[in-house]
Amino acid sequence: MRIISGHLKGRRLIAPKSLPTRPTTDMAKEALFNILNNQYYFDEIKVLDLFSGTGNISYEFASRGCNAITSIDNYWKCVKFIEETAAHLNINIKAIKRDVFKYLETQQDNFDVIFADPPYNLDLHAFETMVELVFENHTLSKQGLLVIEHSKHTDLSHIEQFSYLKTYGSSAFSFFEAT
Repeated sequence: MRIISGHLKGRRLIAPKSLPTRPTTDMAKEALFNILNNQYYFDEIKVLDLFSGTGNISYEFASRGCNAITSIDNYWKCVKFIEETAAHLNINIKAIKRDVFKYLETQQDNFDVIFADPPYNLDLHAFETMVELVFENHTLSKQGLLVIEHSKHTDLSHIEQFSYLKTYGSSAFSFFEAT
């Protein structure tokens, strides 16, 4: 995995093979950040990275100047890797070991960008629940954007706050906004 832009551009990070992750590809990550770059000043936003895995997306936000990043993952080794990598790179990422759904039920913060990269085999009801929790609990700011990465075979367009879809290879990003 490598950081594709910002002050850490080109840095290669090697995650332990034992982590149960599927990092976002460079092609998809670059396309995603091209979209976000046209909507936000990264140094002015708060970011929530759900199912953060290796922290791939969090590092990209940090490299581009974001200083308020919270990464949530249920797997302790992923959280530890993110903490160690953030310390090594001298970037500010708050990594929390927690079930994403329980976090969304109880958290009090609100974020400008929420990125979620759940396992591709997550069932449709769980995707719907995640979006519902984000919007019902006001986790997303009024002008915010929820981005969910999923298999191109998963269709989330029926969810009320769905805005648009972008597909890159076998991956897709569904974008959600307050209605």
